[in-house]
Amino acid sequence: MRKMIWGAALSANLAAGLAAVALASGAHAAAPKFLPGACAGDYTGVANRIECGTLVVDETRGGPGVRRVALPVAIVRASAPKAGAVPVIYLHGGPGGGTAERVARQLRGAAGRELVAVDQDWIFFDQRGGGLSQPSLDCGEVALNDAGPLNDAAAQELVACSERLQASGVDLSRYNAEEVVKDIQDLRQTLGLKQVDLLGVSYGTRIALAVVKHDPRGVRAVVLDSPWTPEAKWAEGGPEMVSDAVKEIFKRCAADAACAAKYPHPGADLDTVANRLLAGPQTINGRVYAADDLGGYLMDAAYSGPDARALPATVAKFAAGDMTALAEQMEGRSGYAEAQHLTHLCKEEFPFESEAKMRAGAQRDPVSRLLEASMGRYFAVCKAYPVGTPDPVEAQPVSSALPTLFLAAEIDPGCPPAVAKAAVGRFSKGQLSIIPNTTHGVSRNSACARKMIRAFLADPNAPIDQSCLHPEHDRFVFDLD
Repeated sequence: MRKMIWGAALSANLAAGLAAVALASGAHAAAPKFLPGACAGDYTGVANRIECGTLVVDETRGGPGVRRVALPVAIVRASAPKAGAVPVIYLHGGPGGGTAERVARQLRGAAGRELVAVDQDWIFFDQRGGGLSQPSLDCGEVALNDAGPLNDAAAQELVACSERLQASGVDLSRYNAEEVVKDIQDLRQTLGLKQVDLLGVSYGTRIALAVVKHDPRGVRAVVLDSPWTPEAKWAEGGPEMVSDAVKEIFKRCAADAACAAKYPHPGADLDTVANRLLAGPQTINGRVYAADDLGGYLMDAAYSGPDARALPATVAKFAAGDMTALAEQMEGRSGYAEAQHLTHLCKEEFPFESEAKMRAGAQRDPVSRLLEASMGRYFAVCKAYPVGTPDPVEAQPVSSALPTLFLAAEIDPGCPPAVAKAAVGRFSKGQLSIIPNTTHGVSRNSACARKMIRAFLADPNAPIDQSCLHPEHDRFVFDLD
């Protein structure tokens, strides 16, 4: 029977699970447990059978402490199960994202129905510190996205958040990819699964690659949607990646007769707006906008299919003084569990990057300069996050004989296709498809990508058929209003 229980019930279940395991174990580390229980969200209208619960594990494995971590889990049973099919474990992005609350909505959408739990069970869980997991590493309403802390006040809030979490007893050195790998193996084993497939999206691909590197037991095949690899640089080169993605969008506008006629010079218009804000904050219609705000907007807009298709029109409005799109985006810049975002990046990314190189590269053009300050704040904030000694292995490329499908979007400011192209050659059974004229998260944006994923998981050793890319992805369709 489908569970239709709301998040409050799930929170109570998480707390109860933590308490029960803590009482049973006394002052000693406890074995991982999966406790069946409530689901997050309303599954009305979902045809699949849903089973939910909580994975409870030690925060610090092998240590003397009693603190536990509770991870909500949703198991979506296949609507037409295929004999012998192994389950798919879905790895959400971020870092600092979540999935437990979104599963029901995903299953009600057309894309979800095409891909998820058709002939394989799918397993969703919130990674430690993110989503609805407990303890939560959410810092509240903080202006942060993948461009970094978007003002000095946000950076100060993130430092204060680290101090609060440490005072509450949270060990921030235990919220990173290597620990999530152990959680994944505990989940697999407590559910009694001999084999699983992994499907990671965005930073979830970084987690999948950590499984491949650190502990690939039981993994049959891997799908990487919008891959981010350990050797890739987040901040160093990050401002240029955003600028490159914006240029890709404008390049398509120039090649589209209708877009070029209506918006003949979006690049020049954007440079004008950027230079104005780089000279200092501007008050427009009673609201103050800074360079950081526009840089953060462009990062998110180039990620998003709808916002990318509207970008030439949006830039024209910015040039005319209509900042509505930016104002609306500024109201929703706190989508992450921010401290979990930082425990990963401060351990796995920035120790292996140069702030000086980031700042030098950011001088390339006005758009890249918009992101210099926010990316720089990452390095400063990380000093307040005691994430443990970085291991150089976390910045080394991964190689594997596991069948692995790399799917990259042609337009992506955070996980550009060059990252996937550089990595796939190290996978003896790796396959790569660059999805033309689409944006980050191709399994969400492309029916063809979903078809390729399902075919790959049906037979991971067969060559993928990419013929469905045409005509679906032959052009980039702009929103010109």
